[in-house]
Amino acid sequence: MSIMIKNIFLTLILLCFSISVLSQSSIANYTVTFTSNWSEVTHPHPINNFPSNAHWSKLVGATHNENVVFLEMGQNASPGIEDVAELGSNTVFFSEITTAINAGFSNQLIDGDDLPSSLGTIVINDIITTEEFPLLTLVSMIAPSPDWLIAINSISLLDTNGDWENEITIDLFPYDAGTDSGTDYTSSNNNTNPQDPITSVQGVSPFSSEKMGSITITLVDVVLGINDFNTENIITVFPNPCNEIITVSLSNSEIKTIHIYNILGEKINTIQSNNKSQIEINISDLKSGIYLLSIIDSTNRITLKKIVKL
Repeated sequence: MSIMIKNIFLTLILLCFSISVLSQSSIANYTVTFTSNWSEVTHPHPINNFPSNAHWSKLVGATHNENVVFLEMGQNASPGIEDVAELGSNTVFFSEITTAINAGFSNQLIDGDDLPSSLGTIVINDIITTEEFPLLTLVSMIAPSPDWLIAINSISLLDTNGDWENEITIDLFPYDAGTDSGTDYTSSNNNTNPQDPITSVQGVSPFSSEKMGSITITLVDVVLGINDFNTENIITVFPNPCNEIITVSLSNSEIKTIHIYNILGEKINTIQSNNKSQIEINISDLKSGIYLLSIIDSTNRITLKKIVKL
């Protein structure tokens, strides 16, 4: 990723969930490294044999604010967390995150890799957030298992002075999601009814008191936000929200190129406008959700706008 595209992406995340005309903030870019410590040596048991197909599901989560909690010790697991813990499936959990994004409580869905063995590492780059969304939640299934997982819940990336943390390391221990009453790695499905709250199973069979691994959250860089406002060249996007055709209009310049990004920062479309001051874009093929327009004018000035696809 070039420096220019990286800076564009950082700016996109800054403006993604701000509906004010003027928005200034700092943007932090973090890398997360999960290192597994789970093995037959660290978690031996004389009865429950260590699974030959031990692995981790995808490490997933979100950056968010205090208005949403995706999982919490002592509270019941949501349907999304239940699916992660029991199946390693993220579909419902991602839907919960998207709902939080649409409500303005979260700003980035994090979709990391899985780990096909019990030992190893998962690295997630470009976890990008702003001061409005300083909390980080991540979760992965201990697989195979009835409903066991590791997680970090609402870890603040800002210190007590309001500065971005340079590095945070967290030891991870196993949790029981409280949705399945199986007792070993290969137990058949045995739904817990009524559902129990999420609890620690550190030192509970088949786990020892040793950690399952650790997560290190490392600050890569911080950049300042920019103003989404230019008195010499006002850009309007309408209607917004929209389900079919949006119009992008510049007051005192021409549109050169428009890039469309999804909430993961992936570019999904590029539109060349042939230097028109107004252009219509059909977004009917996009899934419902939040997208970002990177609008480049004839002077190569970049302006970013949030749109909501109904």
